[in-house]
Amino acid sequence: MREINFRQAIGEALDEEMARDPSVFILGEDVGKMGGLMGEIGGLYEKYGVDRVRDTPLSEAAILGAAIGAAITGMRPIARMRFADFLGVAWDEIMNQMTKMKYMFGGKIKMPLTMDALTGAGRRQAAQHSQSIEGMLMSIPGLKIVLPSNAYDAKGLLKTAIRDDNPVIFLEHKMLMWAGPKSQVPEEEYLIPFGQANIVREGGDVTVVATAYMVTRALNAAEKLEKEKGISLEIIDPRTIVPFDKETVLNSVKKTGRIVIFTEECQTGSFAAQVAAIVADEAFDYLDAPVKRVNAPDTPVPYGVVLEDFWMPNEEKLIKAVEEIV
Repeated sequence: MREINFRQAIGEALDEEMARDPSVFILGEDVGKMGGLMGEIGGLYEKYGVDRVRDTPLSEAAILGAAIGAAITGMRPIARMRFADFLGVAWDEIMNQMTKMKYMFGGKIKMPLTMDALTGAGRRQAAQHSQSIEGMLMSIPGLKIVLPSNAYDAKGLLKTAIRDDNPVIFLEHKMLMWAGPKSQVPEEEYLIPFGQANIVREGGDVTVVATAYMVTRALNAAEKLEKEKGISLEIIDPRTIVPFDKETVLNSVKKTGRIVIFTEECQTGSFAAQVAAIVADEAFDYLDAPVKRVNAPDTPVPYGVVLEDFWMPNEEKLIKAVEEIV
């Protein structure tokens, strides 16, 4: 089977959905002749034209406002917001408009709107272009949140997002977009349903829930622990954090008796904190050790190379947490 990278998977998913459904269109920053910040949607402007691949001003509020209007009148917009850090510029549209309209109108309208945005640190882009804000986003009822960790999942999940009749944010970790590993991806069509976690590595000693780029680092840590200490990690990638497949996580904890949640967010108000609360509420009797979280510190992302590498959760920090509970 062929192998493609994360960027190629994004481009293929968009191309296939635009070819399948004429109501699908793209709007946002650098989407036209530039073909995206990393060329990930190169060729779509030439193939589908300016009406369906629309460059916009650098205004997140305008991009999302236009996308909301298009969605409630029968289109399926893909709002390319680029850096998740700047979603705050469109916060009213996110918190009070696109996620509330269907509820406030008694379900009489649809909101088939997909936002995608770059997330995560590691690219030396400093405090305003490196944040992971999924914990903040998941506090907004009505918003589905996708965090793929590889090219195969990225393609299948993005196609599912575009076909969903509710607002979805699709977060692309920059380290995966720029230099992520390739995945085997079939040429035939496939979709990945939301709310279905993936057990990327089976194990018996400790459950590790990891998201996005942290899945790659968790796999590296698992290999080292298995080889050097004989400790077996079961690694679960939730794929989507809203909806969240808690059953897969709880079943794993019942087997291992231990859990570490490994995400790049600042710890306070994080998805990791929510998973820890769920496990404490629903699997407490199965735990043989305290629930552990390995996250970033509650500080802005530093710009210096040494400081940024220290700030990010990594294999060594995960290994330390695992060894503390085994």
